[in-house]
Order: sequence, then C-alpha cells, then structure tokens
Amino acid sequence: MLKKNPFGHYLILKKALIIFFGFLTRKRFNGFNNLVIKGSEVIRDLPHKNVLFISNHQTYFADVTAMLHVFLASLAGRVDNLNYLSYLFNPKSNIYFIAAKETMKSGLLPRILAYAGSVPIKRTWREKGKSINRDIDTKDFENIGIALNDGWVITFPQGTTKPYAPIRKGNLNIIKTYKPIIVPIQIDGFRRSFDRKGIFIKKRGVRQSMEIKKPLKLDLNASDDEILDKIAVSIGQKQ
Repeated sequence: MLKKNPFGHYLILKKALIIFFGFLTRKRFNGFNNLVIKGSEVIRDLPHKNVLFISNHQTYFADVTAMLHVFLASLAGRVDNLNYLSYLFNPKSNIYFIAAKETMKSGLLPRILAYAGSVPIKRTWREKGKSINRDIDTKDFENIGIALNDGWVITFPQGTTKPYAPIRKGNLNIIKTYKPIIVPIQIDGFRRSFDRKGIFIKKRGVRQSMEIKKPLKLDLNASDDEILDKIAVSIGQKQ
C-alpha cells in the first residue's frame, strides 16, 4: 500500500489520480470529440521499461492525457478505441512524461498532474516567455534515465506546440545514452479542439487523430542531422 516509485511518489495515490482524471477527461476523446486511433496494437508488444514515445505537440496537457487513455485502453485489450471505462480500473503506473518545470508549477492542476507522472526539466532555450541559452541540468538528465529504467516516457522532441519546429538536439543525448526503444506518435486536431494548455474545450465535433507507429530504427552512427531528420519525419514534422 505504501510502495513508492523511484521519485518518491506513492503508487496508490498516483493510480488514484490517473483513474480520477481518466474518468474526468474521457469524454474529451470519446464523447464531445471522437479520437480516431491507429496502430494501438503496437503498445501491447512493448517491453515494460526503457520505451521512449516521441510525438509532435499541440497542447500542454491534452496530448499527454489522450496518450494515457490510448495506452491504458490498448493494454486492457482495446484495439484502436476507448470503449468501456474498465480500462481505467488498474492503470499502468510507470508511465512518465517530460515537461517544463515552469509549466508544471503554473497552478494547482499542473502540480497535481505532475504527481501523476511528469519528469520536470528546466528548458535550456526558453524561460518565462524569453529566449535563453544554458546547459542542460545534469540532474534533469539523470531523472529521465531513472524514468526510462522504471517504465515508459513520453516526450515532445520539438519542445514547443508550434508546428514544424526543429527537433531539439538534447533528444540525441537521451537516445544515445539510454538507448531506449523509440515509438513515434503523430497527432492532429488537438489545437483545434482545446485551448493552448489543453484544459478548456474550444470547439466540439473536431476530428482528432492519433497514429502510433512501429518502433523507429535509428543508426546512431549517422550524423546528428540525419538522426534529427528521421525523428522529424516519423512524427509528421518534415517531408
């Protein structure tokens, strides 16, 4: 009952938060709007840890929330659908998502969501709306490794919700150091459905889509630009 994850979070509380917010948000993807899912069978064939999901980014929180729904539904035997709420009853608790520290401290709701699974990092290129340039915090980097060693990690390698932004080179350090299985995800429709934070519904009846692709094979001996280009193409951010 008092078991904790590597970050000191009580698993029973984390599961309770996932279940609560799962019930609270499901209609956003299977009700007010219907999420069209493709490739969710990939989820069931993945190992229990050292998996890195990479995706394009459209809102701060709705993207991650939708992915958690799809992952849990797939693990419960659903194929490309979110039917029947029972998939929320015993959620996988070792799913994490990388998020900016300032975003996860921006209010009560983000702080609660942070407990449910964020790996907060200091952005090296932007803070409080201003461009900066600083080295990656080694503790942040180590925490990503800890999360991968414990389970699955979701990241948005562009580091922004702006479409077709370049892939941040810091992702190469993660991939080359920890050598995770990399699963690309391509989403659409979320920025039309929700506000930028992904909390408030902006429009109903929008076609949302999520395609989970087969694990990406990268040649880590290739040039950085070649690897970054392949990542961008895999998440639909470059032709």
